[in-house]
Amino acid sequence: MSKKSTKSDLARLDAMRDQDIDYSDIPELDERFFEKATVPWPPHKRQLTIRLDEDVLDWLKRQGRGYQTRINAILRAYYEAHKDNTSPRP
Repeated sequence: MSKKSTKSDLARLDAMRDQDIDYSDIPELDERFFEKATVPWPPHKRQLTIRLDEDVLDWLKRQGRGYQTRINAILRAYYEAHKDNTSPRP
């Protein structure tokens, strides 16, 4: 999908009135839903100091604001992909 078609779809959706939206395929939320609903909280974060290669840090910072959050996301993705591997690395 091109950016142009996305923008035109967003403009069309933005112009829709609430009463024009078809909700027929969405089940109604009742009290039972909210009794079981949970809010996932992110794990607690701990401050630390790490040393990174200068070129890696420069690259992360060039991606824009939030480079520390990006570092955490990269490490989390690696962790999630390998957490079930219980064999120690040499």
